[in-house]
Amino acid sequence: MSRSVLFDTETTGFDPLTGDRILEIAALELFNDLPTGNTFHTLVDPCRDVPEEATRVHGFTAEMLRGKPLFADIVEDLLAFFGRDPLIAHNAPFDFNFLNAEFARLGKPKLDPARMIDTLVMAKARFPGMPNSLDALCRRFSIDLSQRTTHNALLDCKLLAEVYIELTGGRQRGLGLTEAERAAAVAEYEHSASRVPRPIMPDEATLAAHEAFIDRLKDPVWRME
Repeated sequence: MSRSVLFDTETTGFDPLTGDRILEIAALELFNDLPTGNTFHTLVDPCRDVPEEATRVHGFTAEMLRGKPLFADIVEDLLAFFGRDPLIAHNAPFDFNFLNAEFARLGKPKLDPARMIDTLVMAKARFPGMPNSLDALCRRFSIDLSQRTTHNALLDCKLLAEVYIELTGGRQRGLGLTEAERAAAVAEYEHSASRVPRPIMPDEATLAAHEAFIDRLKDPVWRME
């Protein structure tokens, strides 16, 4: 099975080169492009102010984040969750740039850009000239947006996972099954694969009936050499 990680960040602004920082990060594990239910999520103290315009987007203030873990405190767990697998995000260069800036502060290597899968690029290729924000894609695919009153990294990941399934044809691959149904199907397959084959040997009467049936056919393939 192929593992990948879908993730999202919330930040204090738009540019890590001018001092903006990550204040929330969430990630979902996918196998064969479908969520496994394994997640990573944390708030982060950005050690700076949070501008009002940023708060209006995600709802977080500096006071709410004070005392939360520093990025240095969560970096090892984050990297362990990422592993070496492909990393999926919407407008992925934005999130990669912020993570790489945080890694640089800690003397850690940048993320390999070859790992990047950008769902915004995928959406633009499929729907050229149309709005392709996360909200627009959710509406296009009839994905429920009722809980998205502000940006929230974990909720955005869950919504993006549904969008990603649609963009990659995942619903067809999953045959519309729920996670429980899919797990039951896999378990049944694994159980059946472990069974010892029992060949069925026809008795004399069955063989005689088969021969009588073949006698009624013209040039039966069973008797061709």
